[in-house]
This record gives sequence, C-alpha cells and structure tokens, in this order.
Amino acid sequence: MNLLKKRFWMLLAGCVVLVLQGCATVKSADARDPWEPMNRSIYQFNDALDTAALKPAAQLYVRVLPSMVRTGVSNFMGNLGDVWSMANSAMQLKGQATVETFMRININTFMGLGGILDVASEMGIEKRREDFGQTLGYWGVQPGPYVMLPLFGPSTLRDALAFPVDMQGNVTNNLADEATRNALLVTRLVDMRAGLLKTVDAIKASSLDPYSFVRDAYLQKRRNDIYDGNPPSSFDYNETPTASQ
Repeated sequence: MNLLKKRFWMLLAGCVVLVLQGCATVKSADARDPWEPMNRSIYQFNDALDTAALKPAAQLYVRVLPSMVRTGVSNFMGNLGDVWSMANSAMQLKGQATVETFMRININTFMGLGGILDVASEMGIEKRREDFGQTLGYWGVQPGPYVMLPLFGPSTLRDALAFPVDMQGNVTNNLADEATRNALLVTRLVDMRAGLLKTVDAIKASSLDPYSFVRDAYLQKRRNDIYDGNPPSSFDYNETPTASQ
C-alpha cells in the first residue's frame, strides 16, 4: 500500500474517532446536525487549510492555464468519473442512465480525444453523477447525522461510510503507475477547487454563518441527488427512498 493510501486510511480512522467522541459529548439544536460543535471545529480547520494551501494553488492554476485548457482538464476528469457513475446507475437499476452514461464514455473517449472534448454533451446526452452514497440511499439506507470530514468537507454518516468505496471505484485510483495516479488526484483536487473560487468567496461574503449555509446546501443537494432532482414535497430527513420509488 502506497503512502497516499496509508495517509487516507489514517485520516479515515481519525474521522471515526472524532465522530464517536462527538456522539457522546456534543449536542445541537438541529436534529440533522447533532455533532455541530465538533463539525464547526473541523469546518474551521478545513477553512484554514483551504486558505493556506488549496485556494492559492487553485488561483495559480487559473492564472497559469488558459480557460480552454482548464475546460479540457475538467472534461477529461469527468470522463474518468463517468465510469463509476455508470456502475452506480447500474446498481440502482437505472437502465436508461446506465446506457446513456456508457454512450457518453465511448463517445467522449473515441471522438473527444480521450475525454478532453465533451462531445456527448454537445450531442444532447445528459451527464449524470452517481456515487455509492446515492446507491445506498436508493436502497433505503438513511443519511444519518451530518458530518464535516477533515479535508474532504461536508458529508453525512452514510456518505462518509460510502466514501472509501467511491475512492476504490474511481478509475484514477486504480492506475498502476503511482506517480501518474497521484498527479491525477492532485490535478482533480485543484481543478475542483478552481471551479469553486467564486462560489466559496460569495458564500463567505454574503452569509452570516457560512457553516450553516454549506450544511443546508449540501443536505438539500444530496436529497435532490437521491431523488434525481424530484424529492417529494413531504420529504422527511429521516426517510430515504426505497428501491421501488
């Protein structure tokens, strides 16, 4: 096991310890966020790390690379991610989504220069993002409490437990060459952060409580993800769709 994976599993173990400690020691007025004090502390840690390292790296990335190149990088990473999305669509018995994502992968790989060009979107084939947390939700696993993970940001207990599976399912993590694998992982992280530069700054500038804004936005997004953008009006946070829904 390489050094990066060792550090990841050490970090994950640390998250579990923090969560278990939080279960016994903190309370919150929001039923969705019973470990709020602990989560806020982790949010502050993540924000400090972002300010010191991730944001400057993303800003440099934007300054150095032309927009066309950054778009190509995002498209390439997205094409790799579509493989795991297709697998999760299949696990959720979404036949049309599985077939269309399979078509996207082939079109963008062979006609889009390995995924640098998003030809499939130009042809009207919708991009769908599916992960193992959504798959668990589809089969009735409840989201559980909101959790702020060190480095990785907002999550729920269900999504946090699904995260290692998502990591293993990602094509990038299964490349044989360690140097290439790590370079792609770093590039994906910086590219994702670059895409959020304006959004994060706007949240901090306009929100009285950025932590609550991020939490509420994340939970709403994940609710929409589970229901494919059509959650019931009577949605209860403690309820999740079943496979028949």
